[in-house]
Amino acid sequence: MRLTRVYVEMPLAVGAELALPDGPAAHLARVLRLAVGDRCVLFNGDGQDYPAIVTAAGKRELRVRLDAPVAVDNESSLRIVLLQGVARGEKMDLILQKATELGVVEVRPLVSQRSEVKLDAARAARRLIHWQGVVIAACEQCGRARVPLVAAPLPLSAVLAGLGTSPHRERVHQADDLRLLLDPDGDLAIRDLTIANGVTEVVLAVGPEGGWSPDDRGQLLAAGFGGLRLGPRILRTETAGLAAIAALQAGFGDLG
Repeated sequence: MRLTRVYVEMPLAVGAELALPDGPAAHLARVLRLAVGDRCVLFNGDGQDYPAIVTAAGKRELRVRLDAPVAVDNESSLRIVLLQGVARGEKMDLILQKATELGVVEVRPLVSQRSEVKLDAARAARRLIHWQGVVIAACEQCGRARVPLVAAPLPLSAVLAGLGTSPHRERVHQADDLRLLLDPDGDLAIRDLTIANGVTEVVLAVGPEGGWSPDDRGQLLAAGFGGLRLGPRILRTETAGLAAIAALQAGFGDLG
């Protein structure tokens, strides 16, 4: 029987007995009704699963004891960073959920000239917390033990200026990434795409519902992006990026 996987933002170690944070405890105790002696799996993003057994369960607390961790090796050799134009509500949730399932390592939401979603600082902060929850839930479901980074939404110019930096690594942009923007009039086609030896990361830029403006395209081209077309039909933002990610993973990553 498949055990429930739950993300916890806390240190985990074999033999430790600990009380789970309120969110995971409530999910396991009140939703799934786990009792003493039942088993689950915890992970905290360090690349390992931690089998656990429930040692105490109450209305307000759930305690577990951790067994030896199990390394999880299901990350793609092709790192894909998604620059995604912010989409409305459920569309953005769908993009984040499926991109996580498809192996994206980082999502940087962006606001461009034709973005239909406008976020003030307070709303952007709330959306970021929600988006991070969507990604965590996707990891719990799909078996990933490393949680993709979701950055705060920023203007396109700021996102481009920040490329090559990440909380997960310190490096400047070198010839180790390939930059692509989805464009129906792009010069590149998926079937003709090649990824040179030494390229370990693809940065994929997907426009918002309103598409890229000429100024957006100019900024992306100046930042080293090449235009990539997917086919003869115009795809919605929630379809285009996911189709491109799947094609990249099938051709150069770990799908198929």
